[in-house]
Amino acid sequence: MRQEPAKRPESRFAASPVKPSLPTMRIGVIAPCAVPIPPPRYGGIEMVIDQLVHGIATHGHEPVLFTVGESTHPAERRWSFDKAAGTPEPPMLALRHSRDAYKSLRDVDVIHDHTSVGPTMVGSHPAGIPVSATLHGECIPSQVDALAPVDDRVSLIAISHDQRRSAPGLRFRQVIHHGIDVEQYSEGDGSGDYVLFLGRMEPTKGAHRAIDIARKAGHRILIAAKMWEPSERAYFREYVEPRLGSDAEYIGEVGPEQKIELLQNARALVNPIRWREPFGLVMIESLACGTPVLAFPGGAAPEIVDDGVTGYLRDDEDELADALAAVDRLNRDDCRDAAVRRFSTERMVLRHLALYAAMLGSEQINDGLIQAE
Repeated sequence: MRQEPAKRPESRFAASPVKPSLPTMRIGVIAPCAVPIPPPRYGGIEMVIDQLVHGIATHGHEPVLFTVGESTHPAERRWSFDKAAGTPEPPMLALRHSRDAYKSLRDVDVIHDHTSVGPTMVGSHPAGIPVSATLHGECIPSQVDALAPVDDRVSLIAISHDQRRSAPGLRFRQVIHHGIDVEQYSEGDGSGDYVLFLGRMEPTKGAHRAIDIARKAGHRILIAAKMWEPSERAYFREYVEPRLGSDAEYIGEVGPEQKIELLQNARALVNPIRWREPFGLVMIESLACGTPVLAFPGGAAPEIVDDGVTGYLRDDEDELADALAAVDRLNRDDCRDAAVRRFSTERMVLRHLALYAAMLGSEQINDGLIQAE
């Protein structure tokens, strides 16, 4: 295992108006080995981890990030693999990565695990160090079965209330919505002559449905999507490519700056996902740019989109097309305001710090550390 000390640069976050009265904590954060931190392009989980670790340092605590060697985050970093494994993570690499992480992080006060396999490896967890784990994906039966025997020893964090409801067999300690650094996003005027699909080239994400909805509503659509894996390319060839035309253009995968510019100029984000998505980071990114979101009312979407205020939630494609035709009636200021109030990095970080302190038995939890809703 290798490590690199923290560079301790100036934080990119503004100082919190609330200064939590907490003892300094040394917090080990375990990232998956699929994508570097921060992610150069695609990587929602990795983006959240990047923001969280920056926020931990901003509040005067000491993060130690277990990641891959090509990560560039300025925190103290440790790793076993020099290169990211890509998606999906090979199971044996993910297993070794998690095992090595716990072996390395024996000098911290608390561990926060963002991998799928690590929380189940309680035999590898360092004795006396409390462990929390965020479940970033859908709670499928096999995962619930693996976690149920250990959820009294690991503080499980759900990323939405719907995710928690989807796994009644698990004892979640807290629900903490993802957050983004809203200062990195500014409100756009939606002056681009297009609506946007942004995500992964995968059937449940629904790029092909987004094209159909935009076409029915008479809007031009841009498709910005990650397409690395054979299954993603096969889906594109069969369902998306035949639908492309003068009013529907695939522009490939985009980096952070281009993504923000696309969202700022889009009239709406069309996000027709047909699975029980546990959160939906792209939706809060869109709102932070002042751009309304159109989605089906499944998964966590109703926790993010206020129907008729910051977007529209409808049951089928025809209804979403009708709603899209009326999207200009929505106020972009309301979208931006919702993101700032409810989905900021600061809010997310404060909730995590409160949880870490509670796990360590601290009684010095400042009222400004926001508790779970």
